[in-house]
Amino acid sequence: MLSESERKKAAQLLITAEAERKPMLQLSKTWPHITIEDAYAIQTEIVRHKLAGGAKIIGHKIGLTSKAMQQSSQIDEPDYGHLLDYMMVNDGAKVSHANYCVPRAEVEFAFVLGKPLKGPGVGLLDVLRATEYVVPSIEIIDARVENPRKIFDTIADNAAAAGIVMGGRPVGPNEIDFRWAGGIMYRNSEIEETGLGAGVLGHPAMAIAWLANKLSKFDVTLEPGHIMLSGSFTRPVWANKNDTLHADFGPLGCVSVQFV
Repeated sequence: MLSESERKKAAQLLITAEAERKPMLQLSKTWPHITIEDAYAIQTEIVRHKLAGGAKIIGHKIGLTSKAMQQSSQIDEPDYGHLLDYMMVNDGAKVSHANYCVPRAEVEFAFVLGKPLKGPGVGLLDVLRATEYVVPSIEIIDARVENPRKIFDTIADNAAAAGIVMGGRPVGPNEIDFRWAGGIMYRNSEIEETGLGAGVLGHPAMAIAWLANKLSKFDVTLEPGHIMLSGSFTRPVWANKNDTLHADFGPLGCVSVQFV
């Protein structure tokens, strides 16, 4: 386990890497004795720094919830990060590629809560009852840590959270069976990835249940109005300069973002 000073140093290194748009050496190499507890403490320190600078928490993201994502990251357990207001990107917007280190994009369902949700013991039906609506989204992820990353590295790096693009048609949590809701990710008109919501722990809502139960040990409640990104059900797609990423969710609509 790291000392408090080592945690603060690690957090500052990640803050600097994000500011300079240059991935840093893995924390797991600098501190081989780092633990999961250390990694979340480092993430919390970074979020505290962001809040002190005026940012606001607008929700959480759950990552590594599908086999596709776990295999692409060589990590076999979910993680979570914080979503902050400055990460919001308008559907169809042009964003500067230079604002990121190595951006990638994922297709996800965003659950927007209408009621508070707190574990332990939260299950699928609890999440559906607490959800106001679900909307298609693209998550922009970015690695401020060099490859190959371990679970400690990605957790400390706020689970690679970098941007959220929400669009399409919001639907009630019981309007459709989200296990069978699918998405197609295009890059510059070419299909790169396809998948179904069931790829996320059997049902995307189960990711939010996992998070509520995980955070219960810290006495954290998932708040009404907050956005919960349930995790990608496909592998991430690289976003190069001048690429347009377009996610087609069929009857739920489309979401797109362009990197310039």
